[in-house]
Amino acid sequence: MATNKTTENTADVTDFINRISDELKRNDSTQLVEIFEKQTSFQAKMWGASIIGFGSYHYKYPSGHEGNAPIVAFSPRAAAISLYVYLPPDQRESLLTKLGKTKSGKGCIYIKKLSHINLEVLNELIDIAVNYNKEIHG
Repeated sequence: MATNKTTENTADVTDFINRISDELKRNDSTQLVEIFEKQTSFQAKMWGASIIGFGSYHYKYPSGHEGNAPIVAFSPRAAAISLYVYLPPDQRESLLTKLGKTKSGKGCIYIKKLSHINLEVLNELIDIAVNYNKEIHG
């Protein structure tokens, strides 16, 4: 069975953020760490080479594949910051509408700048995602 590439590791989050060449993305990432740590009470940890995660849970699929993943996370990618916040399907669209200027994929939300979103709604999103994850994974 294949091993997971994105696992929690001991890389330093601050060092990772300080290597981001785009100053705005670097500052937004620092602010996001503060927001996520405050909302979750979990310390930021590196997952793989480029994901900053908060908390963790264990999953196991019917296929037998299993592993650990962050409860919530973000990654300052080249094109946008990816927010990994798994939301209840019946609330997802209304929350995203309130969040502000975003794009979304199946598993993440993309933002260009923190100034484009409502930070109070982001806090709400994080809380909902953490609680939803606890419901699903215990």
